[in-house]
Amino acid sequence: MAKSILITGCSSGIGLDAALTLHKRGYQVFASARKIEDVNRLQQMGLSCYRLDLDEAESIENTLVRVLAQTGGTLDALFNNGAYGQVGAVEDLPDSALRTQFETNVFGWHQLIRLVLPVMRRQGYGRIIQNSSILGLVAMPYRGAYIASKYAIEGLTDTLRLELAGSGIYVSLIEPGPIASRFRANALSKFRQYIDIKHSVHHQAYQVQLARLEKTGNVSGFTLQPKDVTAKVIAALESKHPKLRYPVTIPSFLFILLKRLLPSAWLDKLLSKG
Repeated sequence: MAKSILITGCSSGIGLDAALTLHKRGYQVFASARKIEDVNRLQQMGLSCYRLDLDEAESIENTLVRVLAQTGGTLDALFNNGAYGQVGAVEDLPDSALRTQFETNVFGWHQLIRLVLPVMRRQGYGRIIQNSSILGLVAMPYRGAYIASKYAIEGLTDTLRLELAGSGIYVSLIEPGPIASRFRANALSKFRQYIDIKHSVHHQAYQVQLARLEKTGNVSGFTLQPKDVTAKVIAALESKHPKLRYPVTIPSFLFILLKRLLPSAWLDKLLSKG
């Protein structure tokens, strides 16, 4: 019987590649996306896809009910991927921007985990994979909201793993680093929506952020493709003893190492240029 997996954030990039690749690999894939036009497009691509908005509790609940109806009440794996990055200096962040960032990147994931865990506990097995970020381990300027959300995911996931020890449910974190996707375009939209760029004391520094977000193509020579993340997801799904963390790109491996080796002041100097 095919293994089942629910994936969030499948409209493009990492989520889409994971859904298509796992479908071809023989998994019973349940993709999800926030916009109904993306749901329709993914269904036309041959995927089982449902509308799931991580900001809406009812949407999350309804999607899982529909998925479990298709599987007969079981679920082998969950890949939490749907997220976005809010750009802006901490002092410029409206409370509403920070709340919205956490609603999508943390609270929606948390609700979904709480809903699938009783299912996985009943069946005695399961895999939960969280698509985090190297910015869940180190900080860089003007990404405070996103970094805070990923630090929260890192802490919640590490704690969850400890609490699930011996249950047959394995929890892994993916640490991608720079991956070709629509992430910058989505971040640019939120940047302009919530931050008063023109009147900020960080106005000049924001021009660098705007140039980075508006640039098409890769912004780093270390940028990899969504398929490289999918390869780590497959490892987390199929390894007998999955790793706790799966770095993907060279910056991911590098900063994990530097965080262990460098004094905080040295690391600050390095990261302040980001």
